[in-house]
Amino acid sequence: MGAVAAAMLLGGGGAYAVASAVVSLGPDAGQLPVREVRETVSPMALEPQSEALDLHRFRLFRSDFSRSTDTADTLLKRLGINDPAAAAFLRADVNTQKTLLGRIGRSVTAEATDTNALLKLSARWSPEDDGRFTRLVVEKQGTTFVSKIETAPLTASTRLASGVIRTSLFAATDDARIPDAIAIQVAEIFSGDIDFHRSLRKGDRFSVVYETLEGDGEPLRAGRVLSAEFVNGDKTYQAMWFQEPDTHAALPQEQGHATHSLTKGGYYTLDGQSLRRTYLASPLEFSRVTSGFKMRFHPILQQWRAHLGVDYAAPTGTPVRSIGDGVVEFAGVQNGFGNVVFVKHRNNHTTVYAHLSRINVQRGQSINQGQNIGAVGATGWATGPHLHFEFRVNGNHQDPLTIARQSETIPVSAAAKPLFMRSASAVRQQLLAAASVQQGASQ
Repeated sequence: MGAVAAAMLLGGGGAYAVASAVVSLGPDAGQLPVREVRETVSPMALEPQSEALDLHRFRLFRSDFSRSTDTADTLLKRLGINDPAAAAFLRADVNTQKTLLGRIGRSVTAEATDTNALLKLSARWSPEDDGRFTRLVVEKQGTTFVSKIETAPLTASTRLASGVIRTSLFAATDDARIPDAIAIQVAEIFSGDIDFHRSLRKGDRFSVVYETLEGDGEPLRAGRVLSAEFVNGDKTYQAMWFQEPDTHAALPQEQGHATHSLTKGGYYTLDGQSLRRTYLASPLEFSRVTSGFKMRFHPILQQWRAHLGVDYAAPTGTPVRSIGDGVVEFAGVQNGFGNVVFVKHRNNHTTVYAHLSRINVQRGQSINQGQNIGAVGATGWATGPHLHFEFRVNGNHQDPLTIARQSETIPVSAAAKPLFMRSASAVRQQLLAAASVQQGASQ
């Protein structure tokens, strides 16, 4: 930003110098002839102007987000619409009842006359992560209204932000107006290097470049983190999203694409090392470790015992995911575990997910890293909702946090390295610009 400002100043100075030189070559303004011109102006009569204003009609546009308590009348009132016929139609319309009223967070735009009668109402949302959004359109045709449901491609706009840790990651991202979904992705990206539960320090800072997914120009939800930087203590970590080109298809666009793409890729350091490890750092997206891999006083048995896993505090219903690719070895009820899933991975590795409120997989099913396998609960020997997670190697219990950090990574292939390095160069500039957002705001 400083470089741009300097360039503008220099450019302005150059323009001023040239202009001054041109003026100095012209005649003295005081010696130029002066001529006075007088004309009679007849204003338009007031009556035709008033009639023209009466005939002119304005169209008013208002936007808001739907609420879980919305009825047809409350929604229209919040949008400034006073139209009993429109309210009656919304109350009776099947499409509106099924997709809008009582739904939270949907982007709603109303087009109205200057007398606040409804002409058109549009609601947009993105129900699936498939690169498209759904649109409900209610439009006046003659003396009645019609409704229809459509789908269209999402578009992605790029946003830059940065922040400083004062108390927690989420407090800092809230201050920077960064969506929670982006904060979770940042924590996931750097989870192999930073313990976001215990290693954050006051003064740590971060910068992030991310997508906002839009429908008809209206932001609907956060997209993917494109690049990020996190300074934890005296160490700086950087990451960028990159997809290796498919040799059987056209080359993908580099950073800065306009249409949202759900192609498969991953996060890498800016020198080309993958941040995707064999195992995720946690079976929950973002949670709090309440009991680690150590001796502890058992809350039910009331005696000191070795805790052979890690407990994560989370509300009932929080999604649980497999930390790696594998096959479901067991899915059902088992003693103190309650509802539990065992996943068999390669090299005789097994992971255990216990106390689930529900199970979403079945025995023998092949699953991928990050796939949902159930939800947090309090079944079996549990004093409250949490996930008990274990990692076993040849049947022996290991500390899951240590295993995750030691799992292997894969670098960018030699064939894709030139494209990657070009993208990485652009990412460095993006992160510098993102960091300047916070600096500019603080100044």
